Amino acid sequence: MIAPDQKPGGSRNREFRDASSARVSRVQKLKDTRRCGEPMPTLFDDEPAGESTGSSSESSAARSDAPLAARMRPRTLEEFVGQPQILGPDALLRRAIEQDRLGSVLFWGPPGCGKSTLAMLIAQHTRAYFESFSAVLSGVAEVRKAIGAARDRRRATGRKTILFVDEIHRFNRSQQDAFLPHVEDGTITLIGATTENPYFEVNTPLLSRARLFRFEPLRDDDVRQLLRRALGDTERGLGRLHAELDPDAEEHLIVSAGGDVRRALTALEAAVLATQPDACGARRVSIALAEEGMQQRVLAYDRDGDQHYDLVSAFIKSMRGSDPDAAVYWLHRMLAAGEDPRFLCRRIVIHAAEDVGLADPMALVVATSAAQALELIGLPEAKIPITQAVLYIATAPKSNAVVKAIGRAEQDVRELPHPPVPVHLRDNHYRGARNLGHGHGYLYPHDYPDGFVAQEYAAAGSRSGPYYEPTDHGHEAGIRRRLAQWRDRAQHATETAGKDEK
Repeated sequence: MIAPDQKPGGSRNREFRDASSARVSRVQKLKDTRRCGEPMPTLFDDEPAGESTGSSSESSAARSDAPLAARMRPRTLEEFVGQPQILGPDALLRRAIEQDRLGSVLFWGPPGCGKSTLAMLIAQHTRAYFESFSAVLSGVAEVRKAIGAARDRRRATGRKTILFVDEIHRFNRSQQDAFLPHVEDGTITLIGATTENPYFEVNTPLLSRARLFRFEPLRDDDVRQLLRRALGDTERGLGRLHAELDPDAEEHLIVSAGGDVRRALTALEAAVLATQPDACGARRVSIALAEEGMQQRVLAYDRDGDQHYDLVSAFIKSMRGSDPDAAVYWLHRMLAAGEDPRFLCRRIVIHAAEDVGLADPMALVVATSAAQALELIGLPEAKIPITQAVLYIATAPKSNAVVKAIGRAEQDVRELPHPPVPVHLRDNHYRGARNLGHGHGYLYPHDYPDGFVAQEYAAAGSRSGPYYEPTDHGHEAGIRRRLAQWRDRAQHATETAGKDEK
């Protein structure tokens, strides 16, 4: 029964009006308290614009028990330090963020260079719904749930969703494939962050749908600026502790961080907290405490990834470029990071033949001896002969004439006819070979002065020209003179034979 004074659906209407009034009040309150330039929510928003499903980065940074690196995250793009190549005033990425027109992107760079921090700043600037999670802790189920919510949100309100995936390289190929159709149709705008080379670790179809931005390690001046900002900030940093860094302590933190500001700030906080205040309440951090706070530096290196190939390339190019100091540095940086010394010895042996060659034939002997010494004595003692081989090769005269000879010969093998072996060069040791004429007309070089006699050793039409053209570097200069004499004699013999035939 419906009461006489109650219309059908009256209670539901009152509930709707009450809910609407509450939502209007909430929006009006947000309007009164929002920051300048912040997008206004609408009556249909479940969350204020730019708000994530998780706790905001600002509230996390404001917690006094959060690590210093988290508390000191920049709150605006103007506070962001570093990466001028992608965040400069006229850079494409900065304009896209400021205009809230960001498409799917991948942030690639080493730890502590600002990838996640920039994603959090994007969350504050965008009118889109922003959701973030880590590929380390989440799986396909969470991805599908987030994408489903994004689809429903887009249909109901037209509001976009930005999905930030930290450590996206942790997802395997099939997990990454789950993003493809939704990035393609605009259901989500993907921001992926990775420390690994995306050309190795991210699916090619996903990579083609996102713009790649390369983050570099922070420069020393950038790290210095952020350390000093943390020391002086009384709200979020260490300003209330009245801490000061000795110049050598500051330099140690900067150099040891290797461009990783998170590591520098973590070490700074540990060093400051371990420093006892003096009579005036000041904490002066010494080099000893800075070293203790930093502990051992972690070398960025992945034996199967980008760092591996970059360091090996620098190592080889330093030997080829005759810079013994650089070559030794790259060698020991890789060894310290755990590179397989057998792999390094193989590269040294290859380089000895490829880039020194016959300019100093002993280079190959020294290189193979170092590889053998590694097997005999192992590390750490084998560092000595390995370094000796690197220094020998780096300071040896260089020639790539052997490699060029290989290239020319292989090209002729591919492109020119393959005529039969000339009769005078054929084997005549088996029974009946002489009856076939094999070896007939062959001239034995040791029967002639200087152990040389002019005769044809290649089939007609089988080669396009000289393969080995020695340089005038080192030992090869003598080979060059000798080979020139032999080729002159061979040419003279050919011309003489031609005249006799006439």
